[in-house]
Amino acid sequence: MRILVTGGAGYVGSHVVKELLETDHQVITIDNLQKGHREAVLGGEFYDCDLADYQGLKQIFSRHDIEAVIHLAADSLVGESVEDPHKYYQNNLTSGLNLLEVMLEFSVKKLVFSSTAAVYGDPQNIPIKESDPGEPTNPYGRSKLFYEKILADYHRAYELKYVSLRYFNAAGADSSGQIGEDHDPETHLIPLVLQTALGRRQKLEIYGTDYETRDGTCIRDYIHITDLARAHVLAVEALKQAKESRIYNLGSGEGYSVREVIETARKVTGREIPAVPAERRAGDPPVLIASSEKIMDELGWERRFDDLETIIATAWKWHENNPGGY
Repeated sequence: MRILVTGGAGYVGSHVVKELLETDHQVITIDNLQKGHREAVLGGEFYDCDLADYQGLKQIFSRHDIEAVIHLAADSLVGESVEDPHKYYQNNLTSGLNLLEVMLEFSVKKLVFSSTAAVYGDPQNIPIKESDPGEPTNPYGRSKLFYEKILADYHRAYELKYVSLRYFNAAGADSSGQIGEDHDPETHLIPLVLQTALGRRQKLEIYGTDYETRDGTCIRDYIHITDLARAHVLAVEALKQAKESRIYNLGSGEGYSVREVIETARKVTGREIPAVPAERRAGDPPVLIASSEKIMDELGWERRFDDLETIIATAWKWHENNPGGY
């Protein structure tokens, strides 16, 4: 298939592009490179384009007979979304609507959407199922949930078929070591831990040590980035087979605490990794663990990187070889 990937130069996007290329799909990547890295896109056509650029999008669609879209471009920092909600609604919703308008103009009616566990807010049940209520606690999560509702309306009105993938904590790096995780600013735990191991940070702050969990720190569900990327390939191929629109969680079904992540990283790297307690962050739920049984049952997805040590080892390989990022 000829597949357009928005945000394809980002962490998730670059791994998705790599998986698509390795499964013989033709890939057209667009990214405005505000956060992505051109070097991370390992093949296919590339366009430096913002989703706000309606005419630019039309030109790209007119040049390529696009059959499906994987939509990953978005702003995704929870704290920033609270401080500047307009930016998040403008980019994640208004620019996202531009994409949908152009898709309909060119009769492209298959979309895989990059959603988030943040749509659940503070969950009522663990593990979290797709049927659990969406009650996001920040503008980032709301922007993703709103877009899912827009997709449902477009499905009913325009026969647009979609798969929405609600990610939990993406982690690790491609086993080849070619691409990895490089954000500025960095907010994800595992790269922060590894930057501390490399000496790029003096210490790691543990935000909250008095939660009602097994060691007092938050527990999160980590999924290897390659397993996450493969789910996008399965989703777009399911749409080609005329499967109905669906929403799926993507996680491991297991949870690791902040302290357990740090200890595992110490084992993998052989480094001390200084860590100190810090105040809780507002809005951090104690536990987030996904049930991914639905995508396993319906699309045959399975995890190939199924333990934390392996996930961290692949991330360490990339960070050690690229201490300054791309």
